[in-house]
Amino acid sequence: MNRKRRLFLFFIPFLILFISGGLQGCRGRNRVSPGAYAGDNVILVSFDALQAAHTGCLGYFRDTTPNIDRITKGGFLFKNAVAQSSWTVPSTMSYFTSLYPSQHKLLNKYSTYTEEEKIFSNLKKLSPEVVTLAEVLRENGYCTGGFTGDAGVGAVFGYGQGFDTYFEGPKFGGMDRSIPAALEWLKRNGKKRFFIFLHGYDVHGQFDPPGGFSREFVNPPYLGELKGGKEEEARIREEGLEGRPVELTDEDVRFWRALYDEKIKDVDERFGFFIDALDKMGLLENTIIVLFSDHGTEFYEHKRFDHGFSLYEELIRVPLVFRLPQTRGGAVITGQVRAIDVMPTVLDLLGIKVSDQVRKQMQGVSLIPSLNGKKQELKAFSETDYRFYVSKRSVRTPEGLKFIYSLDTGNKELYNLKDDPRELNNLAGVKKRAAYELEQELFGWLKEMGSGEEYHRRMIKKVLKIKEY
Repeated sequence: MNRKRRLFLFFIPFLILFISGGLQGCRGRNRVSPGAYAGDNVILVSFDALQAAHTGCLGYFRDTTPNIDRITKGGFLFKNAVAQSSWTVPSTMSYFTSLYPSQHKLLNKYSTYTEEEKIFSNLKKLSPEVVTLAEVLRENGYCTGGFTGDAGVGAVFGYGQGFDTYFEGPKFGGMDRSIPAALEWLKRNGKKRFFIFLHGYDVHGQFDPPGGFSREFVNPPYLGELKGGKEEEARIREEGLEGRPVELTDEDVRFWRALYDEKIKDVDERFGFFIDALDKMGLLENTIIVLFSDHGTEFYEHKRFDHGFSLYEELIRVPLVFRLPQTRGGAVITGQVRAIDVMPTVLDLLGIKVSDQVRKQMQGVSLIPSLNGKKQELKAFSETDYRFYVSKRSVRTPEGLKFIYSLDTGNKELYNLKDDPRELNNLAGVKKRAAYELEQELFGWLKEMGSGEEYHRRMIKKVLKIKEY
C-alpha cells in the first residue's frame, strides 16, 4: 500500500467525524462559539432561595421541577455552580456585575444602620463606577425589562439600574405576578432585541402560596405542633440568629421540607406556562435562557433555618442552566463554576465587545469552554455579612476542599466535600496544613479586594444588628 493511500485511510475516521459534527464539540452537540448568538434575546430567570438538592435535574427524589428539567434536557446543566453569597441582596448583584459582594459593596440592606442613621445600600452610591449587565445590553441596543418580587432585588438597592422597565410587584412577591407582567411587556417589545430579568420569591420562606398549602407531599400526615408559613419560619430564623437553640424533630423537618417542595412544584408550573407562552410567540428560537438561584436555604442541616447566616452547601451550591437556541445541549457539566461567570458568558455568547472598564470589572470568566466540553478549574469564593449578625468568608476548591472562616469570631472550618458532602466533619483541627494554606489563600483574596479581616471586625463592632427583615 503506497504512502498516499495509507494517509488517506488514516484520515477517513477524522473526515467522517468532521462531516457528522463530531469535531464540533463534545458528546455530539454543536460547538458553541463566541458571538454565535449575536442579536439573540436573553432571559435570566431567578428562582429565589431554590436549594439545588431539591431539583429533579440534580437528583432529587420528588418530581418537583418537571418544567425546569425539560429546559435542562435541551440545555447545559452546571452541577457544581457556587453563589457568591448566601442571601439575595449581595448574591444577585454578583450575577449582574461579575463582582464579589465586597467589591460591588451591597453587603447588606443598609450601608449604615445605627441608632442615629439608617441608610439603604445602593449600587450607584456605593460603587458609582460599576456597570451592570442590563446597562451593557441596553447600550448595545437591547430593550430591557425586569419583573421581580421586590424585597432583596428592589430598585432601591440599584437593581433597576439599566432597565427601561422595572416591575417590583408586592414585597416578597411571586412569579404569579412577575410572569404576567413580563408576558404583557413582551407583547409590546417581543419583536425588538430584548433582555428580561424574571424573578420570584415563590419558594422563599417569606412567601406563602396565595391559596394556602395543600400539603400534597406531607405523607404520612404531620402530627407535630408546627403550622408552616412565613411567620413561623421568621420566628425560627430569628431564634437561630440570636443564639437561642432551635429544637426540631425529624418529623418537624420532614414537614417543612414537604411544604417547601410544594412551593417548588407550584413555581415550576408557573415557569412551564411562561416557557409555553414564549414558544407560542416564536421566541424560543432566538432567545438564550439562563436559569439560576441566587442562593439555597437551610432546613436544619446545621441546626438553623432560612439563609444568610452561613456558607454551607445547602446555601451556596445553586442550580445553573444555560439553554441556547438551536443548539443541541443535554450536557451535564461537572466542573466548578461561579455566579460571577454568568455575565461574561452571556456577553461572550452575544459577541458584545465591552469597554476596558467593564472588562477589568468582571471577576468571572466566560464558560464557553465548559459548554464545549473543556473542564475549567475555577476556585469559588463566597461571603456573607447577613444583617451584621455574622461576617463569614469561604473558598471552595475545584478538588472539593472547602474552608470557611468567620471574621467576627475567628472560627475555622474545613470540609472535604467528596467524602463529606453534608459538611458534618470539621477537619480544621486535623488537616492543619490544608486549613492553613486555604486560610492564607482566603486572606490573600480579601487583601486583593481591599477588605481584610480587621476591616470587617471594625464594621461589625460599630453597627447594630439589623432587626428589620
